[in-house]
Amino acid sequence: MKAPSSLEALVEALRVLPGVGPRSAQRMAYYLLQRDPAGAARLADALTTALKRIRHCASCNNFSEDEVCTLCSSPRRDTSLLCVVETPADLVMMEQTLAYAGFYFVLMGRLSPLDGVGPKDIHLDRLAARACDGVVKEVVLATNFTNEGEATAHYIGEMLRARGLKVSRIARGVPVGGELEHVDSGTLAQAVLDRRPV
Repeated sequence: MKAPSSLEALVEALRVLPGVGPRSAQRMAYYLLQRDPAGAARLADALTTALKRIRHCASCNNFSEDEVCTLCSSPRRDTSLLCVVETPADLVMMEQTLAYAGFYFVLMGRLSPLDGVGPKDIHLDRLAARACDGVVKEVVLATNFTNEGEATAHYIGEMLRARGLKVSRIARGVPVGGELEHVDSGTLAQAVLDRRPV
């Protein structure tokens, strides 16, 4: 028996979500239609509204409903610091630490030549303009510690150092409360290399 085309379209639409294959998408579609049609309507409305209202902040490139987001509008932030992150989720994690009070720039990705993602795709021209505005004194690179994240941090670091900016990288190593016997050797090796005086 062939499913109705609107059901097929819903299943295919749900497959765009990360980690959702054809069977999971089909289960979700059946659940929404059979068990929670009101939830399905809320989901559809929320997606439609978000797509209409949300854009990129003109300053930090994060998602925002306004031209400039609330973080960039805050007079309490340290204007001399600019933290570069890969995604909006990374920005949220940095904010949750309560250890950083500067501004941000969200790349919305990372360099990945094998996937065809180059400097223009992650808005490095906008980052350079933002970082070289005469107010920023230090750029903190907080990209992920993956091969692509490291390559992105290296590329940005070289680009901004050539423009005379101070560039730093977030540290990595043993987690807070971690015991050495439970830490993998790669993490421990990096912690030794990134050691600091006490």
